[in-house]
Amino acid sequence: MEVVLGFLTKFLEMLQTPTLSFLILGMIVAAIKSELRIPDSIYQFTVFVLLMRIGLKAGMEMRNADITDILLPALFCVLIGVVVVVVGSAILKRLPGVRAVDAFATAGLFGAVSSGTFIAGTVALEDAGLAFEGWVAALYPFMDTPALVTAILLANMYLKKKSGDQGGIGIGAITKETFQGMAVTTLLAGVAIGVIAQPQMVFEGFYDQLFMGFLSVLMLTLGMDAYSSLKDLFKVAHWYALYALFAPLLNGLLGFGLGYVAHILVGFSPGGVVMMAILAASNSDVSGPPTIRSGIPSANPSAYIGSSTGIGTPVAIGIGIPLFIAMGKAVFGL
Repeated sequence: MEVVLGFLTKFLEMLQTPTLSFLILGMIVAAIKSELRIPDSIYQFTVFVLLMRIGLKAGMEMRNADITDILLPALFCVLIGVVVVVVGSAILKRLPGVRAVDAFATAGLFGAVSSGTFIAGTVALEDAGLAFEGWVAALYPFMDTPALVTAILLANMYLKKKSGDQGGIGIGAITKETFQGMAVTTLLAGVAIGVIAQPQMVFEGFYDQLFMGFLSVLMLTLGMDAYSSLKDLFKVAHWYALYALFAPLLNGLLGFGLGYVAHILVGFSPGGVVMMAILAASNSDVSGPPTIRSGIPSANPSAYIGSSTGIGTPVAIGIGIPLFIAMGKAVFGL
């Protein structure tokens, strides 16, 4: 009961924050067929600024961090990315009307990480007073890349087996393409600059001050995309919608559980545990779709993008974030 009350309280609080209110506004704008549009170039720049800010902060924190504290959470993130794809695709492809390649593609996006959800989670934790390690942002690619590589690998193995082709699969090329994606490149660049250089002035004078304003633009765009994707989603099997409703929360519970193990073994902070749950609950909306599109070209974008952006992202942000914050406070007695 305490967790439920905490979730409802946090959900009502989030309705008054730029995170959820702008997401809902974006969906309303799209629903009334408004001509309001956020140019793609503005959206890409917005994502760049937000991820660079997170990367810089993570890098500055990592300068003083013990690398052994990072290893176990990073290993758990790899495990989560792989398990979500393997289990998710195994469930989806057994459902009526779901093609195997679409199951692999969809599970791949749900195993990968959403930059928007991740950014929203950091703000929500700060507002809730839940401190977490600054280097948590560096965990992003440890979950994102294994998930996308696993999905593409499984899909290609399936297609090769189906066609009788015994040729090899370019895992190296898949990994390279994932790391070259905009979100991962920006985060890692920010982390590297934060570790090597002294970026405090540009961080405080530019990236930190603009963070909340750019976040509102990102959430508005994600809301508009979410509503637009819903129309495409229902052109394919409705099982995708059901999966997208529950997968973020179940994946987040896996992340919370493994984060709690890291808390016991290496002292991972309560806020870090919640952030790992939010990472696990998120589903890729920036780097994942183009990677999946090129890695599994025969998969139907209406299925995997509609599931992820149309339902998965709103569920992860609107329900997942307040739920895992409430769980964190209840479990750790905060």
